[in-house]
This record gives sequence, C-alpha cells and structure tokens, in this order.
Amino acid sequence: MAASPPPPPFTPLDFQLVLLRRMADHQPDLVDRARHTLGVSPAQMREANRRWQAKVRGRYARGAAARYRSVLGAPASRERRRIGDLDCEALAWPVPLWPGLRFEVLLGPGGAVWNEWLVRAPGAPAPALRTTADLLPWSATVDEVARAFAPARPLEGTAPTRWRLAFDAPEVVGGPKLPRVAEFTWGLLQTLT
Repeated sequence: MAASPPPPPFTPLDFQLVLLRRMADHQPDLVDRARHTLGVSPAQMREANRRWQAKVRGRYARGAAARYRSVLGAPASRERRRIGDLDCEALAWPVPLWPGLRFEVLLGPGGAVWNEWLVRAPGAPAPALRTTADLLPWSATVDEVARAFAPARPLEGTAPTRWRLAFDAPEVVGGPKLPRVAEFTWGLLQTLT
C-alpha cells in the first residue's frame, strides 16, 4: 500500500483564511467577499483552519513565534519595545488581504508570546474616529479605537483571539457620549454595541 502524500505546506494564504475563519462569526458577508477575492472555497477555508488548529494543538506543535515564522517567513519588521519595566520584541508581517495592516506578534522576556493581532502598518493612514458612525467593521484596530475614545476599558474577550473595549462615544460630532462596547477579532474591529 502506497503512503499518502505529505500535506501541502501551510502558506500565508492559508494563514489569512485562518484569520477570516474567526471573523466569520461576526462578519460573514465581509468574510465571504474576502474569500472570493482570495479565490478560495468555504471548504478550503475550513481545511486551512483545521490544519492551523493541528499546528497549534498537535503533539509536535511549535512555539507560537516559531509557528508564525514557519508559515509567514522572516518578519518584515522587528522592533524593541519597553512595556512598563519589561523589554519586549514586536515582530510584524504584511497581510495582503489588508495592505494597510500588519500581523504583529509581541514577544516577552524569554520569547513567550504575549499578543498576536493585526495593527496598522507604518505609514498607512489610520481612520479618523470621531463618532460611532466612523466605527465600521474592519475599519480600525484595538489600539486605534482605544486612543480615539479614551479612556477605553478592556473587557474579557469571548474567545482567545477576541478582544472587547468599553468606552463612551457620540453618535454625531458634538453629541452626547453614550456607552459602547466594541468587539475585535485578531485585533480588527468587528461589531459595536
């Protein structure tokens, strides 16, 4: 009996499908459009997610930083950051589906992954966020919303790749500020309640 062929390599395209799979819970129409743009079927997206989960949870799973390097290649940028009294390293890769964003992995001391999310690419214009009307799905990152509507309060996310922020924001410029909660997946705005 012939051995089955090895699985194809996990590519940056597959990784984008993993990002989309988590976003489909909140924005299925946007995800479908993005999937069509990438030229892949729902079955291909499910398969990419299945293979990613095997990479993450499998018996021979690599550490998160090594896993991202094996899939995305060498980071496009590496930056030292000081957070409080700790020195960290931020690794970032381009994401073709969102050219104005980068996928960032923040490493703490000893190489432990502290955070994995989408951030604005250096030099890419950030959205002008003044009212709730500006908070469209996929328009802003966690940091951008937190800065625009400070003081924002982080809330527990509903899954490992999700974040939530509570803040006050007006519906129109100069209007009264009302309490809002924004939900993010992989650091990208999905919904506002």
